[in-house]
Amino acid sequence: PARSNRSSHTRESFTLSAAGFPNTPYTTRPPHLQEKSSPRAPERCFRGVIQCGRYGAVGRDRAPRSARMDQLPWIEPSGRQIAGSSDEHAEMKICIVTPAPVGSRKGNRVTAQRWGRLLRQLGHNVRIATDYVGRRCDVLVALHARRSYRSIVRFRKAQPDAPLIVALTGTDLYCDLGWSRTARHSVELADRLVVLQPMALSELPGSSRRKAVVIYQSVERPESANSATRSKKRTFDVCVVGHLRSVKDPFRTALAVRRLPERSRVRVLHLGEALTPAMARRARAEQAKNPRYRWLGDQPRWKMFRTLSRSRLLVISSRLEGGANVIGEAVVASVPVISSRIGGSVGLLGRSYGGYFPVGDTQALTALLGRCENDADFYRSLARDCARLRPLFDPRRERSSWASLLAEVV
Repeated sequence: PARSNRSSHTRESFTLSAAGFPNTPYTTRPPHLQEKSSPRAPERCFRGVIQCGRYGAVGRDRAPRSARMDQLPWIEPSGRQIAGSSDEHAEMKICIVTPAPVGSRKGNRVTAQRWGRLLRQLGHNVRIATDYVGRRCDVLVALHARRSYRSIVRFRKAQPDAPLIVALTGTDLYCDLGWSRTARHSVELADRLVVLQPMALSELPGSSRRKAVVIYQSVERPESANSATRSKKRTFDVCVVGHLRSVKDPFRTALAVRRLPERSRVRVLHLGEALTPAMARRARAEQAKNPRYRWLGDQPRWKMFRTLSRSRLLVISSRLEGGANVIGEAVVASVPVISSRIGGSVGLLGRSYGGYFPVGDTQALTALLGRCENDADFYRSLARDCARLRPLFDPRRERSSWASLLAEVV
C-alpha cells in the first residue's frame, strides 16, 4: 500500500544513455539548475574561485533571507528525547552505498561506517557496499548523488516502492547540482535527502528542500585519546586535517605561516594522504623549506585525534565542504576552529563566529593565526563559541535523528 508521507514524484520507467544520463526529461528542473550550453566537467569545478554554488562563489555567504541562520535549526537544539537502541520498530535490512572503497579513510567511507554503526545500535541489519547490485533490502541510503547514481537507478527500478534516502555531499551541493543531470535526477528520485548542516538547505530548490533533513555528524572520542593533554610547550601547534586535494586548498596554512614574524611559535601539523604523486612531492618540498610545517601523512583516527587534541587550533582552508566532520572532532577535543568562510563551515559554526577568513586569502589567514597566538581574549572567545556547539555532535543525537527519519519513511 502507498504511504502518504512518501514523496509525490512519479515512478517513470527509464534507461541510461551511453553517457550515463537519464533518457527521460528532467521536467521539474528549476531555472537556476538549467543546463548550460557547455557544462563544466567536475575536474574544472575547483579552479580559481569556485562559481558552482547556487549563490556564486563558494567563499561568499549569500543565502536568501528565508534561509538566514537565525531561522535555521542549529541554534535551537532538538527537544526530542534522545534515543538509544530501540525496540519500537522491527529490524530492517538497510543497505548503505558509498563510492569510497573498503579500507578508505575518505570522508564518505567514514560517514558510511559511522551510520552503519548507529543503525545497528538501533537494531537494524546493515550492509555497506560500493554499489547496489540488486540484493533486496528495506531501505537504501546512498552517499553522493552523482557518484552513486547508477546504484540509485538500479534500486529504484528493482524496488520502486521501497524508501530511498540520498545523502548530499559538499561536491553534490556546491558543484555537481549546477551541471550534472545525474546528480539532479538522483535528488528527484530520492524520498528523503540528508544534508549535514542547515546552510545546505539553501542550495536546494523548494521542491527538494521540503524532503531534506539535517543530520549532524557525531563524534565519539577515542579511548586512546582520553589521556591526550595539551602540554605547555614552546610551539603553538596548529592542526590541519584532510587529504591533499585541490578542493581542500591543502597548503594555504603552510603559506600563511611563512609570513609570521620570526618570534612566532606557530607550527603546522598536517595530517592527510597525498592523493597524487604531485601532491606528495609538494608536501615534502614545503616541509624541506618551511621550518614551521610538518606533513605527517595519513594516520589512523586515534592518532589523528590525539594530535588534534594536543593542538591549539584547527585550520580548515577548503574551497568547499558539505559539513566537515573534523569540525565536530575539534569541538569535542576542545580545540577552537579557524576556517575559510564557506557554507559548510558557516552552517556548523554559525554566521557570527569570529574565526573565518576569505577563501584563498593567505594574508587574512596569517592575521588570524597571529591574533589567536597573541590575543588571549580572542582565543578564549573562539573556544567558548565552539564549546557551546558540543551537544550538536553527541552520538545519541545523530542516532535519534536516524531513528526519526526511518520512522517517517517506512
